Amino acid sequence: MARICIGLGLYNGAQHLGEQLASIAAQSHQEWRLVVSDDGSSDDGPQIVRDFAARYPEGQVRLVEGPRAGATRNFLSLIARSASEEYLAFADQDDVWQPRKLARAIERLSAAPEAGVYAARTTICDAQLAPLVGSRSFPGPYGFRNALVQAVTAGNTCVLTPAAAGIARRAAGAAASAGIESHDWWIYQIVSGAGFGVIRDDEEVLLYRQHADNLKGRNDTAAAMKSRLGQLFAGDYGGWVHANIAALRAASDLLTPENRAVLSRFYAALGKTGPAMAAEFARIGVRRQSWAGSAALYAAALAGKLRRR
Repeated sequence: MARICIGLGLYNGAQHLGEQLASIAAQSHQEWRLVVSDDGSSDDGPQIVRDFAARYPEGQVRLVEGPRAGATRNFLSLIARSASEEYLAFADQDDVWQPRKLARAIERLSAAPEAGVYAARTTICDAQLAPLVGSRSFPGPYGFRNALVQAVTAGNTCVLTPAAAGIARRAAGAAASAGIESHDWWIYQIVSGAGFGVIRDDEEVLLYRQHADNLKGRNDTAAAMKSRLGQLFAGDYGGWVHANIAALRAASDLLTPENRAVLSRFYAALGKTGPAMAAEFARIGVRRQSWAGSAALYAAALAGKLRRR
């Protein structure tokens, strides 16, 4: 049976952590071990983990010290905690997993030997876990040219194969040094860039709790879309893209020759003026998952909001 390392990033998450741990314990796929990286909590979260660990054989649940440099660096540090023969899954501290979350991921990955990462939809809930709506579905296809400009693999649903996790382990240091914004976006990039397929399941595999302390939160509302459009034209998105590209260039030996060439062309395009950049984007074939998203991307390029300084 496939063995899975679950990496959970913890920071002052005591309020909801118990429900998440209980949902991990209730998984139908029981060949898992859990590593919780505490990033400097001042609440009872670490003790909740210790109490949970006491119910299992020594080593099945471990509490480790995080880098104390934010959530993304904490999750990147967890990648190194997986072993070469293990699948790697990520967990947020305040979600609740459906009982077959892990089993479904393993089934889908086992049926697609070319795939390196599985991701799925979530059930967006309020703070009391009352369901609100399913998260967005994307039409595909999924691959490196999309990954360069869009994140579609929600980190709290991601499961990597042992081979893909090995690529991520080799590249995680460069991602941390580059200061990437989002570990899940980067995982989509490095895994697809290395030539692995990407599975994006329409099944809702967990309850995604929305509350005041969410670092990211839902992205399907009009307000969220307006905020992201603002980030695109304010230059925030451009900064995230440049950090991702720096991370990928530092690990370019892990990419396929084709994707290494795509990355080189994309990096060169980011140094061009707006019209030339947009034209090169079109030649490369970079795109987002919707017509409107791609239009906004190209508009930001034309406006000079993505240019490398």
